[in-house]
Parts: sequence; C-alpha cells; structure tokens
Amino acid sequence: MIHYSDEAILEGLRLRSDYIINFAYKEFYPLIKFLVTDNGGIEEDAEAIFQDGIVTLYNKISQNQLELTSPFKTYIYSVCRSLWLQKLNKRKAIYDKLKDVEEFIELPKAMLCEASIKETELHRIIQIHFLSLPDSCQKVLKLFIHKTPVKEIAGIMGFKTENYTKTRRCLCKDDLKKRVADDPRINKFFNHEKPN
Repeated sequence: MIHYSDEAILEGLRLRSDYIINFAYKEFYPLIKFLVTDNGGIEEDAEAIFQDGIVTLYNKISQNQLELTSPFKTYIYSVCRSLWLQKLNKRKAIYDKLKDVEEFIELPKAMLCEASIKETELHRIIQIHFLSLPDSCQKVLKLFIHKTPVKEIAGIMGFKTENYTKTRRCLCKDDLKKRVADDPRINKFFNHEKPN
C-alpha cells in the first residue's frame, strides 16, 4: 500500500480524495477501533467515532483552522479519543483513565464542543444517505458541488441537454433531502417536531 505524508493526507482530505480517505481508513481506523472497543464500546461506536473524527478534521482543514503540531496519526487519535470520552460522558459511563493505545495530545475544548459533535453527527447522517443514492446521482451532485459548468456536466454524464442536467440535479437533491428528512435520527437536530 502507498504511504502518504501528513501534508498529502491533509491536502487529500481538503480535496475529499477517495484515495486519501480510503488510505486513512486502512491506516488509522484499526487504532481507533482498538481504542473504542477496549474502552467500553463496540465496533459500530468505533466506526461512528472515526467518521466524526474525519469530519471534524475536514471542517477544520476547509476553514484553514488546522495546523498540525504532531504527526497526523497522533492528531486523528487525539480527536477520536476526545470524541469517545465525550460520548462516554453522555452515556454516563465512568472512565477516569482510558486505556490508551497511542500517544495523544490535549486538544482545545472549543474544538470539540457539543455543537461540533452535533454537527459531525448531522454530517454523518447526510453522508450516509448521500452514499445510499444511486452512483449517477452522487456523481451529478458532486459535479455541481465542485461548480462544474452545466454544459460540461451534461457531457460527462452523457445527458442530451443542459435542461435535463438541471432537472436531474433537482431530482437527486430532492431524493437526498427526502432520505435525510425521513431518518428518525434527524429530529434531535431541530427544536420543532417534524410534521407527520
């Protein structure tokens, strides 16, 4: 497997590179899985914490608010460790000392506040539903997100007209919105009840 420098990983995350994200999962997820499962969690918890950690880092990178002061491995471990401690606290689990499997650094509390956990949970739910869309819808939405001209999208996707391309985008976007709105986990992010 190809190994990437910390700078390449950060740049890859900023660009949402599939190669870098896959590399991060293969390289760092086993460490987080061991941390979580060795400290009162199950594999599903580890997956959620790792995804939240990646999203937290992505948000910081995209806002130019992340400066590595340690190796990326230590940083992702530290972020996930803090997220797992917060999750344990929410569950009222008592862990005076985690069984650490990697060196970690203390992170600023503001970086991982309650709002940021809710935000990463919301992003994860949206991401799960985005990945459940048909491949063609995912591709169309990604191209629009990256501000690819409509004419170019039509050519890439093999659509005959620009109007059909716009219609497809609307249909895919509506499908994603419906999937997210129908997810029962989404209610906790809004103060009002979802209408029946």
